[in-house]
Amino acid sequence: MSAMPKTMKAAVLTELKAPLVIAELTMPEILAIGQVLVKIHFSGICGSQLGEIDGVKGDDKFLPHLLGHEASGTVLDIGPGVRHVKIGDKVVLHWRKGLGIESETPHFTWEGRKVNAGWVTTFNEYAIVSENRVTAIPANCDLAVAALFGCAVTTGFGVVENNAKVRIGESVIIFGAGGIGLNIIQAASLVSGHPIIAVDRYDNRLELARQMGADYVINSAVENPFVRIAEILVGRELDVFIDNTGDPKIIEQGYELTKSGGRVILVGVPKKGDCIHIHSLPLHFGKILTGSHGGEAEPHKDIKRYLGSYNANRFDLRSLITEKHELGEINLAISNIRIGKTAGRCLLEFK
Repeated sequence: MSAMPKTMKAAVLTELKAPLVIAELTMPEILAIGQVLVKIHFSGICGSQLGEIDGVKGDDKFLPHLLGHEASGTVLDIGPGVRHVKIGDKVVLHWRKGLGIESETPHFTWEGRKVNAGWVTTFNEYAIVSENRVTAIPANCDLAVAALFGCAVTTGFGVVENNAKVRIGESVIIFGAGGIGLNIIQAASLVSGHPIIAVDRYDNRLELARQMGADYVINSAVENPFVRIAEILVGRELDVFIDNTGDPKIIEQGYELTKSGGRVILVGVPKKGDCIHIHSLPLHFGKILTGSHGGEAEPHKDIKRYLGSYNANRFDLRSLITEKHELGEINLAISNIRIGKTAGRCLLEFK
């Protein structure tokens, strides 16, 4: 007998720059090859979804559609060909590709209208996800914390390990101390970067940044951050500059500040049409300017590795969860993130 529910509640993006609509969607009748049916327990809200809502990449040809790309859940059913997860498994849902089949994407119906979805969505009671967007975790995992391994942890730690390749004693600046930025700070601290300088516009995030291992914090709404950075770094060069804001002016200044042979890592994505202007000559002499794609994480390898370290109390994730909301409060949650009320990661909790 199929475990597929007939309907589910979901937050639907119906138009750009508008609140999400809570709707009851009709589910497909069966799973396609490589699809996995998951009951969602907790979903994170990432800055990427705010960008989707705002249309930062331009027109959205898939409207209306579902959102969300990090969550924890329980596997209820599997489609033909699925072999890396089984019914009953606790899992992390992630947007980076892991093991298994990349299935076709599902679609749902709402009042006779088609609603699109990608290979993973999480602002919904149930998810039909591609096998390669889901990774099994131990049954006794804290499922609220586990949701963070879908993006915030794997991206943040991956930026430090794979993109910036921070070495012991290297200086690191992180612009933007949101959910991913806080994990970048934490990962840089784990590998003994020094000094670690966090910049943000909100004191509550900077307080968390200190807790995660930042040696210095700068509120860019109160003072010129580059003047303060110069005071902190007096007598030494900057090794690594990591930008989470996507602001071209910040990227340009960070590029100028970073030493020859240093690394400038772009995690935040500028809006479509926004350009950065740099003098490229230093790139010929060892300076690196590169974008990060989810920290180049490999979920099927990294989630297990990072979970082991977390379970050994090597770093803190519980403190990063500073807000929880039910699905019906998602627009309030998004508003809180936008205005800086949310210090760390906000989770949607599905009862």
